[in-house]
Amino acid sequence: MMQDIAKIYYLYHSGFAVKIKDNLLIFDYYSHEPQGGLRGLDKGTVSHQDLKEAENIFVFVSHSHGDHYNPIIFEWNKINSNIKYFLSFDIDVPPLDMDYHSMHPYQEYQDESIFVKTYGSTDLGVSFIVEIGGFRIFHAGDLNCWYWYYESTPEELEEDENKFLVELDKMKDEKVDIAFFPVDPRLQEYYYMGGQYFIKALKPKLFIPMHFGDEYNITKTFAQRLALQPTQIVELSHRGQEIVYKK
Repeated sequence: MMQDIAKIYYLYHSGFAVKIKDNLLIFDYYSHEPQGGLRGLDKGTVSHQDLKEAENIFVFVSHSHGDHYNPIIFEWNKINSNIKYFLSFDIDVPPLDMDYHSMHPYQEYQDESIFVKTYGSTDLGVSFIVEIGGFRIFHAGDLNCWYWYYESTPEELEEDENKFLVELDKMKDEKVDIAFFPVDPRLQEYYYMGGQYFIKALKPKLFIPMHFGDEYNITKTFAQRLALQPTQIVELSHRGQEIVYKK
């Protein structure tokens, strides 16, 4: 029996590209600066060649924060017009002739090739569930348990934790193969909190940390902390890193 294969490329911060069959999915593209002067998914950027080669392209933007959104994504439509954009409601869309869907939390889109469902965020924008080619993918955007222990009162901490748990409860019945979720070192010893809640609630098959900037070691620390969970946790080490996931 042929296995379904997803090739995942870590681009930077919360940015990922996923290749499934003839489909290229790009999430929260941010840094367009190439490594070593070279472009390509294996260098952490999207190149013209990547766009030309893909039969179907789906671009997702969870919200308008500068570390999740680069307007250059709209230039890609000039290279390959077969792009569908799924944009959080707070993204200002330029007046271009393109196929886009502006989405609020708890909305759905479906056609013959893709199913997209949005959930909320504990910051700005939306989070995404995407079903395509036999895979179910979750991208959290800025949905996390933002437990700012050193900046918040006990009441604020309780409110922030509860806000996250309420959102998590809304999606608890979702099946997830691949999850992209924040593991943010700025939360210091509480860096793991949201990811641990998420893994225990949804039990994704594959969990890929994000939103850590250049502090790659946090992905290893997180993986070690949750080593007893049935979820496979990826340790990231560089931009352009390829992860192959088979079903």
